[in-house]
Amino acid sequence: MKKPLLAALTTLVITGTGMAPAAAATTATATESTAPAIQAVDFAGTVALSNCSGSVIRFPASADTDPALVLTNGHCLETGFPAAGQVIVDQASSRTFGLLNASATQVGTLRAAKVAYATMTDTDVTIYQLTTTYAQISSTYGINALTVQDTHPTAGTAITVVSGYWKRTYACSIDGFAYRLKEGSWTWKDSVRYTSACNTIGGTSGSPVVDNATGKVVAVNNTGNEDGASCTLNNPCEVDEAGTVTVRQGINYAQETYQIPACFTTGNKLNLNASGCTLPRP
Repeated sequence: MKKPLLAALTTLVITGTGMAPAAAATTATATESTAPAIQAVDFAGTVALSNCSGSVIRFPASADTDPALVLTNGHCLETGFPAAGQVIVDQASSRTFGLLNASATQVGTLRAAKVAYATMTDTDVTIYQLTTTYAQISSTYGINALTVQDTHPTAGTAITVVSGYWKRTYACSIDGFAYRLKEGSWTWKDSVRYTSACNTIGGTSGSPVVDNATGKVVAVNNTGNEDGASCTLNNPCEVDEAGTVTVRQGINYAQETYQIPACFTTGNKLNLNASGCTLPRP
């Protein structure tokens, strides 16, 4: 996993490598020379968590008066990693998030009302419901939420991973999809595999993966194979439909988000029984 910051700092102390100094990370940008020069993706609507990155999101059917949502990883949950098979819904939370503008300046602090949904089963997501609406955030800070695309992403799409924690972006393309991605006791389905230019680091967990052409969120950044080991913590392996295991050292991954909008109905209310909702249930 792209470890939460405390774990990543432990790695840094032990090995002397792994994470760029914060001062350098605020200005560095990883790019891929072969990626098409489409519109630039900025930081507006992203957030910094205490140990991870995230973004204020809305769905195609969300209303401005709905309570806003923040998307990050399941493994960024403040109460610890959900166990394999565990699904958390409607859990009390007062977590805070630093809201960034287009130039990565923090313009305000948002607060959670609850964890609407969190899991590390099939996917790796936490979705917080905030105490403020989209309209209130827009009126107060001039920031709009990022829209989650509700269709499957496409291989070859030019993307940008936007880390609110590091105030850093990574530009590359979707290389393809892993039928299953296994890491330790967790298994994720149909994961996004990046091309090599997106060399994300600890603290980028939960970053939105943005389609450069549309500006919509197509995935949430979550892991990468660091050491070349197979299916161990911080060394996920790909498993195809025949059970063949492939290890891609140095390659990083994200979890698709197109399936999430179907699980949130009027008022941004979670309904895991809604038509088309395929997220795991408790």
